[in-house]
Amino acid sequence: MHNNEKILLTHGSGGRLTHELIQTLFKKKFSNKVLNSLDDAAELEIYQKKGERIAFTIDSFVVNPIFFPGGDIGKLAVCGTVNDLAMKGAIPKAIAISAIIEEGFSIEDLRKIVDSISITAKKAGVIVAAGDTKVVEKGKADKLFLTSAGIGIIEKNIYISGKNAVQGDDVIISGTIGDHGVAVIVARNDFKIKTSIKSDCAPLNNLVSQMLNVSKNIHSMRDPTRGGLATTLNEIAQTSNVGIIIEERDIPIKNEVKSVCNILGFDPLYVANEGKLIAIVKSTDSLELLKTMKNNEYGKDAKKIGKIVKTPKGVWLRTSVKGLRPLVMLEGEQLPRIC
Repeated sequence: MHNNEKILLTHGSGGRLTHELIQTLFKKKFSNKVLNSLDDAAELEIYQKKGERIAFTIDSFVVNPIFFPGGDIGKLAVCGTVNDLAMKGAIPKAIAISAIIEEGFSIEDLRKIVDSISITAKKAGVIVAAGDTKVVEKGKADKLFLTSAGIGIIEKNIYISGKNAVQGDDVIISGTIGDHGVAVIVARNDFKIKTSIKSDCAPLNNLVSQMLNVSKNIHSMRDPTRGGLATTLNEIAQTSNVGIIIEERDIPIKNEVKSVCNILGFDPLYVANEGKLIAIVKSTDSLELLKTMKNNEYGKDAKKIGKIVKTPKGVWLRTSVKGLRPLVMLEGEQLPRIC
């Protein structure tokens, strides 16, 4: 980056500029064995017991509005942190929450958010072990920002990473895509659109635990949040140095999500999710894994949507007319402050 460059909203989109910022600034300055894998959670070797390892993650949440159909910023903070740990195959144990509150914010609204954090943490089976609160002057923030960190335990013989996808693996999505992004953008009411879509915001650690009980051949897992399905698959393809072909006809998308995206000119493949996961798994385990996922409330719409290939590299969509269309990382900013 040059000295005269400025941070843009696009740098927070989860797309190409986000990755350039991470690679050229943060990774360059902080480079180490733990960080360089760029997985959702770091795998720490400072604690080892009979092959167990610690997973550690941190995330910030600036969603606007802070209340939306299917969730709120508190639920989002817990789920986002728990899910990042789960994507490493870890069992989440504890989280910490830090709140930056704008002067004048409603205590009643804060009480609702704290209740939501408590309920979601209990559902996910984690404790809120620590926290911090700061208040800034009116106009110096936008209502409420949360930062959440979490730790979990990776049990022995579980090695899941974005770098582990190999040729022949199947690509599985746990359910319909785009629900969260559409719910949030409709809640802003900028476009006066009416819809029944709710955010898919949910803790996925129980689903992941059930998946690992039936397959030890899950090579990679990611939750396709900012940048959506297409950007997250690009991250896996780059890190594993493979190609990914997904089938357009097999990608589960609700008709209401398609309709809203058509009206607004969005591509649902790039719209954020907060309660879905991508699993890259050995093909021989796919059927049993899908059967298990479909018995869980957060995996009932799971589908196999593609395959890992040696070439062509990158991510490709096989369209309904059997052509291959490249899917690149998100360019620009579809939906700022989506999480």
